[in-house]
Amino acid sequence: MSIVEIAPAEIRGLLAVWFSVAMCLSSVCAVFTVYGVYIHVSASRLQYQIVWFSPCIFFSLLIIASFFLSESPRWLWLVGRHDDAITTLVKIRGLPADHPRVRSELDDIQEAIRKETEDFGGSRSQVLGVLKETFTVPENLRRVQQTLICYALAQLSGANSITSYFVPILKLLGNAGGNTHSLFLTGMYSMSKFFFTLIASFFFVDALGRRGSLFVGAGLQMISDIYIGVYLKYKQAGTASDASSQAALALIFFHALGYAIGLFVLPYVFGGELWPNRIRSFGGALSQCFHWLFFFAMNFAVPSLLSSTNNWGAFLFFAAWCFLAICYVFFMVPETSGLSVEEIDDVFRGPWFNAYKSSRRVRATTLEAEDLEQVAYGTTPPGR
Repeated sequence: MSIVEIAPAEIRGLLAVWFSVAMCLSSVCAVFTVYGVYIHVSASRLQYQIVWFSPCIFFSLLIIASFFLSESPRWLWLVGRHDDAITTLVKIRGLPADHPRVRSELDDIQEAIRKETEDFGGSRSQVLGVLKETFTVPENLRRVQQTLICYALAQLSGANSITSYFVPILKLLGNAGGNTHSLFLTGMYSMSKFFFTLIASFFFVDALGRRGSLFVGAGLQMISDIYIGVYLKYKQAGTASDASSQAALALIFFHALGYAIGLFVLPYVFGGELWPNRIRSFGGALSQCFHWLFFFAMNFAVPSLLSSTNNWGAFLFFAAWCFLAICYVFFMVPETSGLSVEEIDDVFRGPWFNAYKSSRRVRATTLEAEDLEQVAYGTTPPGR
């Protein structure tokens, strides 16, 4: 949420995805810490003590680093600290206060907050006011459904289920090996997700757009799920070859690539960028709450799902949800890349279906405004 509020519109997706990059990096560190302790430390209390207390080093670094963070200019303006908001925006943009880019961004922030304050009152801290604004305004209800459904689809696509049950799934594919081999493959899988997410941040989220990234990512996941499901069906019948087994292992990593491009990183981006200034904290907390509820529910259900569908059916179940995700994205998810946080409000004032049309309408209006801005300042503003 904080990253979204301070990031320039042109690279907001890239910077927001780096939250997920950091999560993946922490997962890599965790897995290889366990792997290293398992190999090099004999069975004793020291094993779990190293694994348990090593994160405290990172916690300490995070606490120290937090003192150097800049507060969000939008939040500062929302609570009436206008001078601090201007100073912070000048600092994080590296431009003077009278620069056209800074002036334009401040005008957008001021106008958006003024409209929100006029419509819903000036007190940001009134709980009933925040709830009313979130659940009674049609465009905000659309935001609620989009963030929650995107998080639900992310879990139903099967990616986190594969991560959580990676070793049992390796055994189903016939590639598990011993404990050391399984831990090593788990570490390599975590590392692959880290690099795939890094690639997605640079080459997909902003460059290809939110919708394009979701189409590509969900499509790759669907193909992988179908192959793995069909492979397991033939393996149970005893007709699967060794080559198909190796391909199934490769498709597990291919599945991770699709997840990193689409349904892994985009719900986090949406959870921060879609909300108006006044309810962004509540909206972000609401979406994250349901994200972890969906995560727990799906992980709890996977063993029963595998056993009740003879293992292979579970992957076809995941593939079907990936197909539904593609359909949902086409009709319901607008393109928000390149738009400022304030401009996104206009996208959600359109119809709930045919979201791509409202995205094009707002983008055309934005380009027209940029042309007028260029005439006013006599030059093209930086970054436009």
